[in-house]
Amino acid sequence: MAFSSLYAISPVDGRYRHTTHELAAYFSEAALIEFRVMVEIEYFIALCELPLPQLSGFDKARFTDLRRLYERFHEDDAERIKEIEQVTNHDVKAVEYFIRDKFDEMGLSSFKEFIHFGLTSQDINNTAIPHSFKLSIEKTYLPALNSLLEQLKKLAAEWKNVAMLAHTHGQPASPTRLGKEVTVFIDRIEAQLKLLQHIPHSAKFGGATGNFNAHYCAYPEIDWRIFANDFVNNRLKLNRSQYTTQVEHYDNFAAHCDALKRINTILIDLDRDFWTYISMGYFKQKIKAGEVGSSAMPHKVNPIDFENSEGNLGIANALFEHFAAKLPVSRLQRDLTDSTVLRNIGVPVAHTLIAIKSTAKGLRKLLLHEAAIRHDLENNWAVAAEAIQTILRRESYPNPYDALKELTRTNSQVDANTIADFVETLAISEAVKTEIKQITPWNYTGI
Repeated sequence: MAFSSLYAISPVDGRYRHTTHELAAYFSEAALIEFRVMVEIEYFIALCELPLPQLSGFDKARFTDLRRLYERFHEDDAERIKEIEQVTNHDVKAVEYFIRDKFDEMGLSSFKEFIHFGLTSQDINNTAIPHSFKLSIEKTYLPALNSLLEQLKKLAAEWKNVAMLAHTHGQPASPTRLGKEVTVFIDRIEAQLKLLQHIPHSAKFGGATGNFNAHYCAYPEIDWRIFANDFVNNRLKLNRSQYTTQVEHYDNFAAHCDALKRINTILIDLDRDFWTYISMGYFKQKIKAGEVGSSAMPHKVNPIDFENSEGNLGIANALFEHFAAKLPVSRLQRDLTDSTVLRNIGVPVAHTLIAIKSTAKGLRKLLLHEAAIRHDLENNWAVAAEAIQTILRRESYPNPYDALKELTRTNSQVDANTIADFVETLAISEAVKTEIKQITPWNYTGI
């Protein structure tokens, strides 16, 4: 029976396959195999460019043929490597054997001992995986997040002058502007995005225990550190860690996880705020023909997109937190736990991508309900008390805070007339009284 997403164990490859399918090019098993082949081929080519007598006869025109092994990598190639792995019980060795077979087919058998020369499997994994992770961030995550940022910027501009009652501790507070509240999230995300993009994508490349033991033993005259730095930094466009054990120490990858987690936390905050604004009636949601908001209550249109986003961000953050705590810790020169964990690297990225797209979908459904916003402002003239007592402080009026507290901290409704009557009792100039009376919940919104 052909595979169906209905039978996927994870919703990432099931329910949300249409949202996450682009990540398969970076995090699927086939993608990992392809990136391993790419590193092996580029390493062999780099060796050919060294003054190694055994490779001096390799025809450099054949580099194009070698690169086709990963540039035209096919599902059949991945399947063949998995078949070899059934025998070797080692995934990276299976890649090496696959390339050796290809060398035989291409008439390059005399050079195949330099495939994977002097390397350990982690020289391949700790370059292939950072490379795929880097590409996934550049090609999928950043475009999705930047698209969301542009969407938020348009809403911030659209709602720039919409006065809105603020709420601190769940209570009515000094009014704000809806556009400014959206801008808060834009500013926070952009600040953390700069930090994320500043973190290097580090890779390990140095032999079995990071010392180039085999390389140096065979060719002591070559400066293998310079070779490796050039190979990783310039050819693979990564950042080679200079001192490692058998594995990359993952400190910078942990920093990536922490940075992604911080951005996700900001998005959770955004989701919850818009969810709350919807519950307060500040927004209605666009209705799509045929959609059901609730299985039992026909009148409801639930804010499911913001809820979906929040849930997926929580799962992503739990995994990012585990990665950041686990990966930098390895017993002595290496244990295998990092390999197990790294196979799941695409999972939190996928949940993050689902969440970003869900938040964007939720924002597109919003319909501003200005009548509800105005109603809340009209019913909360007491928030003007802060402005009044501040002006009275400026005028050296005695104990203005206490005077306004007596007026507003009651169980009685405070409205425009209550404020106006109170101002008339104050021993201040008519000019100051006029100034105070011009303050309303609609215009007391700051800068």
